[in-house]
Amino acid sequence: MAIRLVTYEHSEALPKLPDYNVFHSVSLFRILERTSGYSPFMLVAFDGEKPIAKMLCIIRRSWPMQKCVIYDCCDYFDTDLKHDVIFNELLSYFTSRNRQNFSVIEFRNLSEPLFGYKYFRKNGYFPIRRLRVINSIHHSTLDKWMGASRKRQIQLGLKNGAVMGVADNKQEVRDFFRMLKNYYSSKIFKYLPGMDFFMELLELGKDSERVGKIFTVSYEGKIIGGSFCLFSGDTVFLLFSGGMRKSYPLLYPGVLAVWNAMTYSREKGYSHFEFIDAGLPFKKYGYRDFILRFGGKQLSTRRWYRLKWGWLNRIMEKIYV
Repeated sequence: MAIRLVTYEHSEALPKLPDYNVFHSVSLFRILERTSGYSPFMLVAFDGEKPIAKMLCIIRRSWPMQKCVIYDCCDYFDTDLKHDVIFNELLSYFTSRNRQNFSVIEFRNLSEPLFGYKYFRKNGYFPIRRLRVINSIHHSTLDKWMGASRKRQIQLGLKNGAVMGVADNKQEVRDFFRMLKNYYSSKIFKYLPGMDFFMELLELGKDSERVGKIFTVSYEGKIIGGSFCLFSGDTVFLLFSGGMRKSYPLLYPGVLAVWNAMTYSREKGYSHFEFIDAGLPFKKYGYRDFILRFGGKQLSTRRWYRLKWGWLNRIMEKIYV
């Protein structure tokens, strides 16, 4: 039976679908469609009337460019069809319909680096190597591979009065967002969604336990650091983190922002903790050096890109393929 593909621009129109991968979840779709600057849509594959896979496509508007980002490849359901066969259909359909709609299409954070290689190439995508950093957090001691200096920073920060917590009200979310926005203002290649993204997560209430959490670091009632994570399967993904390290150097707010998320994740039974962006390989990158000191393992992966301008896309293919 032929695979049938349907595009849903509004979450209310979706049929009942299971959620295995948070990056393609209905909950994340609902949060993003209520976030300014985003226009997500969901592509669902059916075998007859049975849904067999879905792919959340996140459109990010930033004048004069419009970018579409897909995290991982797809979320697959119970089916006898091979995943690569389904992905081939989804990718070909998505690309043929949207090749001129977005300045850049990007597939990133692939859980299997080699998955779909020939299908990406067939549809005119080019790969750029990236790095992943993953921590195993299911061992008897969470800091098993952590450096001595990092352990000392955590101990000093807590001893000097820093308090780790989880944001559970609107005022804490506002304070967290202001701190993080100020931190990211100097990061040229970092994109931070608006405050409404984090507010929508808070509005999920108990359901947010299945999607993500905002972690805070405070001192004398003021939020001086924090992080934001998404939960998927047995893995926690850290998307944003930062701290007022220059104003509070002896409290190590940036370090505690990560440590807070890691300790919470372990307490909740997760096995792995992944930093969503560890940068390009063979390039000095301060953030990667920072996160590696938590004891994680560095792995190689790739992102796939397709540009709206055919001539430029062909040049990039010659360079990177």
